Amino acid sequence: MDKLHFLTAGMPLRTDKKIGYADALKILDDMDLDGIELEFVQGVRMSDKSKEVVKNASDKYVFTAHGPFFINLNAREEEKISASIERIIDTATVAKQAGAYSITYHAAFYLGNDKDIVFKRVVERTAKIIDTLEKSGNDIWIRPETTGKATQWGDLDEIINLSLEFKQVLPCIDFSHLHARYGGSHNTYDEFCEILEKVSSKLGERAINNFHGHLAGINYTDKGERNHLPLQESDMNYKDLLKALKSFGVKGALVCESPNIEEDCKLIKEYYQSL
Repeated sequence: MDKLHFLTAGMPLRTDKKIGYADALKILDDMDLDGIELEFVQGVRMSDKSKEVVKNASDKYVFTAHGPFFINLNAREEEKISASIERIIDTATVAKQAGAYSITYHAAFYLGNDKDIVFKRVVERTAKIIDTLEKSGNDIWIRPETTGKATQWGDLDEIINLSLEFKQVLPCIDFSHLHARYGGSHNTYDEFCEILEKVSSKLGERAINNFHGHLAGINYTDKGERNHLPLQESDMNYKDLLKALKSFGVKGALVCESPNIEEDCKLIKEYYQSL
């Protein structure tokens, strides 16, 4: 990537749904925003017409995709494991057809299992995903996301260690999730720099130059994430985060997941450009 791009999580809220992505792209243009994370959270569905519109725009805009919420690579039932693998493959397939750069998803829940056991299961099942994609020639980045609750697999170390196992896997760092997961920490300039330094030292410059992250205001308890908020209605220290991203020369995609997606996306892009 040539720089850090600022994406909305899904089509901007003001998009005319009858027109769809064509109208969404016009809004991006009007607001000087850089792209969209395709939201497949309720299922991997995208019409051929929409894929064509997005694909044709992929030279100008950056697209990523978020897989379905119904994924658990540590499920107890074999059919749920198989369905989870299939949903990730489907996300990667449709995203690639639409010209997207990267996909992300919430990979697993611990379900009371030891962390080491869950990690081994996630590695094993990720290997099946990568093998299928390689056979089809699909080289899109595959990115499990850092998660917002201690019951969910996906702390920063787990995501980094999984990325060390596969060339096609890199982290999706959700900074708001890390802030919520640990009850309000991971929210200063120094802490953001520590996150980026760990990613850089473990995974190299390719992880800094091909970045995919999430940012939103967030509401949380001592058990972790509750819901997203507009940035200026939360304690998420987005200004210091953007300073850290600038300091490290991060290039790639930062997706705004606030409820007022396009407004907060514009807010963070303008602040980043002012630095």
